[in-house]
Amino acid sequence: MKRLIRTTTTFLTTYYAHMVEYRAELLFWALSNSLPIILMGVWNQAAQSGKFGLSPIDLVRYFFAVFMVRQLTIVWVVWDFEREVVEGTLSPRLLQPIDPAWHHIAGHISERIARIPFTVGLVILFFVLYPQAFWIPKLQTLLLCLIATLLAFVLRFIIQYTFGMLAFWTEKASAIEQLWYLFYLFLSGLIAPLELFPETVRNVVQWTPFPYMIHFPAAILIGLPVNIGQGLLVIIGWSVFFFVLNRWLWRKGLKHYSGMGA
Repeated sequence: MKRLIRTTTTFLTTYYAHMVEYRAELLFWALSNSLPIILMGVWNQAAQSGKFGLSPIDLVRYFFAVFMVRQLTIVWVVWDFEREVVEGTLSPRLLQPIDPAWHHIAGHISERIARIPFTVGLVILFFVLYPQAFWIPKLQTLLLCLIATLLAFVLRFIIQYTFGMLAFWTEKASAIEQLWYLFYLFLSGLIAPLELFPETVRNVVQWTPFPYMIHFPAAILIGLPVNIGQGLLVIIGWSVFFFVLNRWLWRKGLKHYSGMGA
């Protein structure tokens, strides 16, 4: 146990120091995820002149929640892993007595920690601009949202890391992620709340992993009606599926890997 704690601490502190070196870029990374804030203004104006299932205040809070969930669930592992395979830098990590995936996990967690000051600043700015949208969620709601967001990050990471495994066979594994991102963009609740979608579409989408990576935790945070039990089971189910697929591709890929860039 002591060895595990020491190893985890070393990984996190090392990658945190690495992320802090790029603290100026962290601000731009945080701002680059501001699409929900832009869409919030669009939908807010549309709600004031049209009939939607959500009020203007609900839409403002929803896109704020989406923005926060995106800050915590953004993933880029497919590009890092693809570069490691193509350049051959994966080879020395294979000699270490630890799965290379933990390097990527530590990097993502450390980036979240380093991003906290910028995120807090953006939250304060948001409520200064939209004071009517300010609310304090209940502790139980906040805890459920944090659990759902953590599981959403795990699901998003495993899916993208699984796509990264294809780099063993192709130099453009990230192209698969870019194709997947089109579905993620429209079906995750990033562009519009799923409550505005036709019921037939929602009935199908609810069994896919997309809405549980953004809409599900965001809806919990602002109090929209969601089936929490079903949502958690779907997230866990898809996570297990992609984890098994990931490990299978990993074993097959290692047999195929020859350190192309080495």
